[in-house]
Amino acid sequence: MGLSPDAWHAIGLSAKIAVLVLPAYVLGAVAIAYALQFGLKRAAWLDALVTVPLVFPPVVIGFALLWLLGRGSPLGQALKAVGVNFIFTLPGLWLAAFLAGLPLAVKTLQTALQTHPRVWHDIALTLGRSPHNVYLTLHLPIALPALLGGLLLALTRGMGEVGMSLMLGGNILGRTETLSLAIFNTVTNGDTAQAAVLSALLGAFSLLLFAAVRVLQNRELSKHDVFHAS
Repeated sequence: MGLSPDAWHAIGLSAKIAVLVLPAYVLGAVAIAYALQFGLKRAAWLDALVTVPLVFPPVVIGFALLWLLGRGSPLGQALKAVGVNFIFTLPGLWLAAFLAGLPLAVKTLQTALQTHPRVWHDIALTLGRSPHNVYLTLHLPIALPALLGGLLLALTRGMGEVGMSLMLGGNILGRTETLSLAIFNTVTNGDTAQAAVLSALLGAFSLLLFAAVRVLQNRELSKHDVFHAS
């Protein structure tokens, strides 16, 4: 069956969000993983903050953000004064996808960094290199498969987000309805045929990313085997 114009808009909107959020995942994961592993001596608060979207119900986080960033809040009014609005807009959907997926990118990279022998870092520092330089030129290249795998997991999670997207985006048909929300809406309206097509599209996208993650994980395991053998 053919998809409705609103369904095509939802697909295009999700693709746009994916393109816009991916660079933010990269920057966020690289910066936060560095702070957790090398930059901050007492980073428990940051680790807890990053973990919150993994353990809190998304709709609860979405409601908190709606209250925090809404036009009636001081922060919301300050943002509105400079032309920034996260409520019922594309930036709100972007924020929902970013917060939903970022923890997976950070945790995957952080786990990989924890397997690197500390002596590598210490030796590089004794050679006069700065901690940032060591991180960017030594640790990140080695952990690149893990970073890429984390980014793919983050993207899958962000594209499937419903709770925060519903709260921040408002689920406005033809405007802020993402692919995952379109599936929810078509099921609610009883259009199971179109819901099945949209679900198949989102499922195929997720399976493709999952396959890519497995390839990267296998490469990472092979690399670790070489390190241990040497």
